[in-house]
Amino acid sequence: MALPVRQQATYWGIAAVLFFAALWGLGNVILPFVVGGALAYFLDPVADRLERMGLSRTAATSVISIAALLIFVLLSLLIVPMLVRQLVGLVNAAPTIFAELHQFLATRFPALMDNESALRDTLNAIGKTIQSRGAELAQGLLTSALSVINAIVFIVVAPVVAFYLLLDWDNMVAKIDGWLPRDHRETVRALARDIDRVLAGFVRGQVSVCLILGTFYSVTLMLAGLDFGLIVGAIAGLITFIPYVGALIGGALAIGLALFQFWGDWFSIAIVAGIFAAGQFLEGNVITPRLVGKSIGLHPVWLLFALSAFGTVFGFVGMLVAVPVAAAFGVLARFAVSQYLESRLYKGLDGRDKG
Repeated sequence: MALPVRQQATYWGIAAVLFFAALWGLGNVILPFVVGGALAYFLDPVADRLERMGLSRTAATSVISIAALLIFVLLSLLIVPMLVRQLVGLVNAAPTIFAELHQFLATRFPALMDNESALRDTLNAIGKTIQSRGAELAQGLLTSALSVINAIVFIVVAPVVAFYLLLDWDNMVAKIDGWLPRDHRETVRALARDIDRVLAGFVRGQVSVCLILGTFYSVTLMLAGLDFGLIVGAIAGLITFIPYVGALIGGALAIGLALFQFWGDWFSIAIVAGIFAAGQFLEGNVITPRLVGKSIGLHPVWLLFALSAFGTVFGFVGMLVAVPVAAAFGVLARFAVSQYLESRLYKGLDGRDKG
């Protein structure tokens, strides 16, 4: 006989409180373990595919680890230093860009830039703020992810955790499946499959979309000759998971820089604008439908709220777990709504749907 609903809710509530208390209390300590678990989850389908090709789980995990190490070394030696240089250069160039914009507006639209103009005061304030705080902002952006713990410990521990979790992933899933309460095993399995589907669609699919589009924007903008093209493309790709926002912010930044750099060369400016138009076409019609699917059940507004709330309460670790927790809450909320629609509370005492 199943436990009463109130008693079940009590147990699950205690488990949730313990989870959030551990997340809040341990925080920085569990960061490499959270990252390692995320990497293992992301790479598990690759390991499964290698197993189907004939490799053992150990061999598949070793191949993935070696490939990841080579990619990490390549990024560390080539891509990351370029990103750092362009980010610092963009911050340092910001005051000059605002000064040029100020001069352009004063020449073309003198009425907007008189001594009492609010626009003039705003531009001056922005330029001074960027000039005084730009270096600090760039340094914070570059180090915030690793400053919460010792960088060396993070770089060493996270890959080791990912390796062992990936090696034992299937065994761990089977073991946890054996611990499920027998009265609700099938329901919990169904909910877990839905959560996995959402996470697979968003985490695995959307991260792949971000990487592909970030690479596309960065390479094409650099080929177009745009200064800071690599960092602009990386920014656009990084926030592509929010529909249209990545293209709008990246496009506005790229076109603004193109206007500053290529003023009068309308063909070059059109190429930069065309790159983002092509990126949006590829994302909406080719990349996202293939890698993510039309619907993964994770609304962008809900995602933004989860990232903001968990980031505020739990810091950087909270932002890492925000997506899986938001996915779980979304699935549980839909399950609760479906149960409500089948209940007597909704249908009434006669049990008929009067909608």
